[in-house]
Amino acid sequence: MSAEFARIAIVTGATSGIGEATVRKFIAAGFAVVGNGRNTQKLGELENEIGSAFCGVAGDAADNNVLDQLFSAATERFGTAADIVVANAGRGLGGSVKDADLSQFEDVLRINVSGALALLQKAAQKMVAAQNDNYPKSAADIVIIGSVVGRHISPFSAVYGASKYAVHALAEGLRREIGPKGVRVSLIEPGVVLSGFQAVAGYDDKMLNSFDEKFGPLLTGDDVANTIHYIVTQPPHVHISDILIRPTRQDYP
Repeated sequence: MSAEFARIAIVTGATSGIGEATVRKFIAAGFAVVGNGRNTQKLGELENEIGSAFCGVAGDAADNNVLDQLFSAATERFGTAADIVVANAGRGLGGSVKDADLSQFEDVLRINVSGALALLQKAAQKMVAAQNDNYPKSAADIVIIGSVVGRHISPFSAVYGASKYAVHALAEGLRREIGPKGVRVSLIEPGVVLSGFQAVAGYDDKMLNSFDEKFGPLLTGDDVANTIHYIVTQPPHVHISDILIRPTRQDYP
């Protein structure tokens, strides 16, 4: 653990939404953060605003070389290995099995599943080795952002939901493998969160308005970031493995 910072975290998808909110929550809690995103300008703005506790690594979170840079940046910038990894980067895809634009599905799988798997594998290998000596003196956390539609099938989000079902399976498989070795693996399944996610997924204003009318007030990135912070600040022997978080009025999915 760094003498200057309480924890060292890696957060992917750090330039907006849940990822940016998590970065800010962690920094406020005295953590140092290596944040990843494709928006180089936003990463630079965060570095200028936050200062020495934040280090940005630009690039695609599904790129193996970028993932390696995240872990090396933590050690080089903060003097010790990351003990929190938040696998947040991902994208949506609106539409049902019958109607979804499948020309975009390969990209969804690459980012949501293949990229997440590569990050989880790297994090697990490094953290298990570290926890051989550190547990139960200190915690190591891998937090994975899933989705409520990765648990409850929505016909109109089934294609995107399929990618999150895969991520949920990876999360549970990893928890069973490395939890006994002192590394906590936590899955967070948000309902509707107000963020830039909807625009990338192709949701129009009419759909967003309908979400707000039916379920509002909707969750914000801060709401999910608070949940992540709660998970990683439990004592090392307490493992919160799965949290589903919805707007109060969202009954389904």
